[in-house]
Amino acid sequence: MWLTMPVLHESVFRTTDLPVDARFEAWAERMGRTHAPMQLTSDHTADYRGRQRVIPLGDVTVWPATFDHLVFRRTAKLVRQSDPEVYHLSLLLKGEGAADWGRRQAAYRVNEFHTNSSSRSYDIHTGPEPVTMVGLEVPRSLVAVPGHRADQVIGRHISGREGIGALLAQFLLHLVSDTSAYQPSDAPRLGTVAADLVTAVFAHAADADLRLPPESHGRTLALQIKTFIGRRLGDPDLTPAGIAAAHHISRSYLYRLFQAEGLTVAAYIRDRRLEHARRDLVDPRLRSLPIRAVAARWGFPRPAEFTRAFRGAYGVPPSELREQALTEA
Repeated sequence: MWLTMPVLHESVFRTTDLPVDARFEAWAERMGRTHAPMQLTSDHTADYRGRQRVIPLGDVTVWPATFDHLVFRRTAKLVRQSDPEVYHLSLLLKGEGAADWGRRQAAYRVNEFHTNSSSRSYDIHTGPEPVTMVGLEVPRSLVAVPGHRADQVIGRHISGREGIGALLAQFLLHLVSDTSAYQPSDAPRLGTVAADLVTAVFAHAADADLRLPPESHGRTLALQIKTFIGRRLGDPDLTPAGIAAAHHISRSYLYRLFQAEGLTVAAYIRDRRLEHARRDLVDPRLRSLPIRAVAARWGFPRPAEFTRAFRGAYGVPPSELREQALTEA
């Protein structure tokens, strides 16, 4: 007789399991329960897409997630009202994000850890593209580093590619890749391992030279500019000059920010517009919307120009792509 061993418990939450108009509110509530109460806003509230797994490991929680653009705001009032007293770390796997604690800012890229504390107020915003990350919540009491020293690590860059950060990253990635190999009794032991690794990461970072590199300010600004652009893609008059003026920088500095990522401002705007147009064209709910209206919606007032740009990006004219997508739907 074969016996099935119990496996490590985990829960899965998907906004797509809910009615469209309930998705963002449900995601905001979920995030508040996962970490701490926050104010959330997004450019995608009309149809928010997010998926989260929650894996309890005793007092420690691991939560892999993928979600649309999001702005997290934890105010001093919210901290006073409810503070679970946890350190949060998230390993960024796809997308980008930035955080602001008032006097300190930091921007994060793939394979870097974002560090935070539920006891502090902050603003965090992700880039315009969906983010994939692995979150980790560890009670402050389990991090064996003096509080004032551990707090110095908040907002610092910790690589998930090398050193102790890589050990923590490998542990998290291996854990979330397949939890079926673990039994419920393993959960507190795995939580202890996670807390010990976080302690090692914090202790190492607190002992290092932790001055914020100057390029981090540029990366934070670049992400803010991308968010600004994402909210104005439908404006055909969106130009580098206007973007630079809105952020009180010169056009040459704007160009340098994008060149550091191998991009040009114009190409970034065009590609983002085309991506949104393509998404609308393959959406069955928008099949009655004329192609010229889709083009105008995303900043292409001249249909011929839109068709040329679309064909150059996707290899087929917009009408053909729409026909293929709706036929397969």
